[in-house]
Amino acid sequence: MSEILPSFPNSAFVQDIVILAKPALFNIYFAFASIPFGFPFAVVLALMKNSSSGLVSRIARVYIYAFRGSPLFIQFFMFYSLMLAFNLSHWKPMGIDHIVMHPLFIGPLVLVLNTSAYAAEILYGALRAVPHLELEAAKAIGMNRLQTFRSVVWPNMIRLAWPAYTNEVIFLFHATAIVYFTLPVINDEKDLMNKAGELFEKDYNVFLHFSVAALYFLVISLMIFFVAGLIQKRLNRHKVPTDRQSLSYKPTFLR
Repeated sequence: MSEILPSFPNSAFVQDIVILAKPALFNIYFAFASIPFGFPFAVVLALMKNSSSGLVSRIARVYIYAFRGSPLFIQFFMFYSLMLAFNLSHWKPMGIDHIVMHPLFIGPLVLVLNTSAYAAEILYGALRAVPHLELEAAKAIGMNRLQTFRSVVWPNMIRLAWPAYTNEVIFLFHATAIVYFTLPVINDEKDLMNKAGELFEKDYNVFLHFSVAALYFLVISLMIFFVAGLIQKRLNRHKVPTDRQSLSYKPTFLR
């Protein structure tokens, strides 16, 4: 039985960890360059979907449906093809050459458009779950719409949506693995999956290289969960300690 199990020489394992450290930075960049733009856009989309205006709500619903209903791989391919079709490769914003066609630009752009649709649906559900009595209380004491949103709607919405949004951030980070499957590699700028595939083509040790890549994804995901757990504790700091939920690393085998 031990003969068929993959072996990981210590030197090769450590070497892979060192080699894949730089490619992991590209996956981190794609994810965390998208969140600062995707999250505010998602808030706007959620408010648009909840708008009393039929046209505004319909625009948001169509957008969310389009990006949630199509594969992310197709979205990467579509945007890259559109930029080629409109000959945007010659556009030089701020005098920088090839920035529009560069994966470091297109990658976060498509991820922003994609994650904003998923996050908007999460935030919309949380928005609809804001306690009605709190809204009535805000109205009774004379709060205007902006004050109500800032003091009542937003705190409840972000608190309710945070666990699900944390999962969306994890899914977004995992989705960065397909960026370079569609977009071209420039100046040997490869992410974890591309670099692991390159190492695999040299010695065909699929267990070693892709296991190290998976280890990077796992460790970074755990770090995201840890930070998200701290933020969740901060959001729920007004509750009694027994009601606080913390991140648990202990697996649950029975429900």
